[in-house]
Parts: sequence; structure tokens; C-alpha cells
Amino acid sequence: MEEGYSSLPTSHLLGSVPAAVAEDKTGGAASESSSANLQSFPPANGGYQAPGSAYGGDEQATSSWKGVCSISSYTPYFNIDTDIVVDRLITSVYPLNDFTRKIDGNPDMYGPVWISTTLVFMLAALGNCATYLMRKRNEPDAVWNFDVTFVDWAACVIYGYALAVPVAFYFLLQYVGCNASLIHLWCMWGYSLFIFLPSSLLLVAPVEIFRWVIIILAGAASSWFVAQNLKAYTEGSDLMVLIVSALLLQFALALFIKIFFFM
Repeated sequence: MEEGYSSLPTSHLLGSVPAAVAEDKTGGAASESSSANLQSFPPANGGYQAPGSAYGGDEQATSSWKGVCSISSYTPYFNIDTDIVVDRLITSVYPLNDFTRKIDGNPDMYGPVWISTTLVFMLAALGNCATYLMRKRNEPDAVWNFDVTFVDWAACVIYGYALAVPVAFYFLLQYVGCNASLIHLWCMWGYSLFIFLPSSLLLVAPVEIFRWVIIILAGAASSWFVAQNLKAYTEGSDLMVLIVSALLLQFALALFIKIFFFM
């Protein structure tokens, strides 16, 4: 009985699997290529990967310009604790502190966006308030109207400055061979504007000499803060021209705030 069963051909047994047929070299290569392409999906970094690398292609750097227009690229920079933001705000007021070291491993965009937006509305509101007080002091019977254009000017100047100036210095630093991070520069320049928030409150006082003292001190502190932290990207290079340019731009912004909004 056992000999009878053993003599049956295995190819006719129920559930048997036919033997694999050997493929030629061309077919084998095509199969391996298809398998490699299939294994590369989904890619490791969540985006498209061209065939030929460990994940199906050369992994794009996080600083790739394709991610600049993607909101998800900036999400990690808004995930930050309030205590850290407060500590950085305090540090930005004292220019001698090493702010670059604090943001080196964890730069954020929450603070700069909050500071810039708050400063826009404070300049528009307090600028009108200061104009009203000065007008009533010099001309008690004069008619005063709220200047809505202050909002437009404040938004264009503050947002434009906070975005464009770091980008310009990023390209300049890259051009001269310095290793700079655009996110770090945005973060640093954004926090440099914080000192203008309390200064705006003091600039409401209808005393011109007092206003000039306040804006000069605020502009000097903010300019020194930018210059000190920009040195971290120019160590070992003779780029004093860039540092002085950043310092003058920051101080020019302070003068613009005083002359345009609190004159």
C-alpha cells in the first residue's frame, strides 16, 4: 500500500505547487528591477524617490526649496513650549547672552510670528494714540482722525523686514562660504524685534526728547543683539562688513518706527 502511494506522480497531487521555471538572465534582471522599484514605495521621507538609492532615490535635504512652499515643513518649528519662548524673549532683551546657542538645536518660528504680528498692531494702534496726544497738546481745538494706513504700513514694513532681511543675509553668507541656516536667521531676527514691543508703549508719551531716548536705546540694544548673534556664522572669516550692515539696518528700522509712527 505504501509503495502504491509513493509511486503516484507528485504533479497530480491535490494542493501541489508546480516547480518554478528558471528564467533567463534578461527576465531575471527585469524582475529584480521591478522588485526594487516596488520595494521603494512608500519612500522613507514621505516624498517621491527616484530609483537608484537606498530609498529608491537620493534623499532630499530638509532645506530643499521644494519644502519652502509646504506648510508641513514648518510645523515642527511651531511645536514649542511656552517656557522656552519666554526664556528666549528674556534673552533677546539682554544682548550679551548667547542666544544662538539656545536656538542651535531647536529654532522656532512661533516666537517670531507672534512678535511680528503683535508689533504690527501695536505700532498701528499706539502710533495713532501718540499722534492724537501730540495733536491735542499742540492744538487743543484741532480735529483728529484715526489713520488706518498705519496698519498697512506696519504690516508691510515689519513682515517684509522680518522675512526679506534674513533671506538676503542667508544668501550672502552662503555666497562667502559660511554655513548658515535660514530658519535660524529667521528665528534670530524675529526675536530681535521683541524689544520694540515695550518701547512702543513708552513712545506714546507726548514728550519728544523722551521718545528719542527710548528709540535710540531700543535700536542700539536690538542692533547689538543682531550683530552679536550674527558673529556665530562668521567665525574665522573677515566679514565685519556684513555684521556692520546688519547693525545699521536694525537701527534704521528703529528710526523708521520713531519717525513714521511716533512723530
